[in-house]
Amino acid sequence: MTSLPRRSVLRTATAVAAGALAPGCATAPTDTAPVRASGAPPPGGTGPSGPGARPSGTATSGAARRARPPTRAPGLPVQIQHGPRRGDAVALTFHGQGDPKTAAALLGEAERAGARVTVLAVGSWLDEQPLIARRILDGGHELGNHTQRHLDLCALPAAEAYAEITGCADRLRKLTGTIGSWFRPSRTQYATALVTRLARKAGYPHVLSYDVDSLDADDPGAPAVQRTVLDRARAGSIVSLHLGHAGTVAALPPILDGLHRRGLRAVTTTELVT
Repeated sequence: MTSLPRRSVLRTATAVAAGALAPGCATAPTDTAPVRASGAPPPGGTGPSGPGARPSGTATSGAARRARPPTRAPGLPVQIQHGPRRGDAVALTFHGQGDPKTAAALLGEAERAGARVTVLAVGSWLDEQPLIARRILDGGHELGNHTQRHLDLCALPAAEAYAEITGCADRLRKLTGTIGSWFRPSRTQYATALVTRLARKAGYPHVLSYDVDSLDADDPGAPAVQRTVLDRARAGSIVSLHLGHAGTVAALPPILDGLHRRGLRAVTTTELVT
């Protein structure tokens, strides 16, 4: 598929390419098999989604508005890899870390296309960039937990792993009033049984996995990210992407256009599974 990035996006990508980029989240083998979500009702979110939809706001100062509390999806497994396949939606999820200007550029591209995304934020990033929480929520997007320091969570002892989960949860609560909608472990696609138990203890009914890895953390270039996502995504997919990467900013408009041409819309993960 031919990449069609906008000129403004390319200018933004060039300007931020030298900024701080987020480290990738490597997929690691775990002691549990992936669990797929099934039997969920069709997407029924009420947020704007589609060409011409207007974002709810783009303010970038002051305290963030209240975030959604953890999503509870009755009938779905504890570890969710994808949503219902019979619908017309996909969830684009972003591991949250890196240059806030790059993040803002990406969120702006999503909003111009009427798309809403889910950002799983690293707690130390929120410490350094507390205003980004409001930027995410005021754009109509969803915010969740990606641990405090982005360590190899599944390799940590239980006490340290729990501190990583609750450390980020505390940051989110302070900034937004809740611990966020979702928890995703860092540096792995699937949580171990231990990490799943710890996440539930911290207040998250589900662990958010994904079925499409964009591989954008390796910085392969915007056309490669676009091809990977559009070749693999289908109805119900949960796609893993990263903030802080200029190539991802440039790839997002053609990804959204390609999904639209296939009759698919980008929604938050909560909209996808509830």
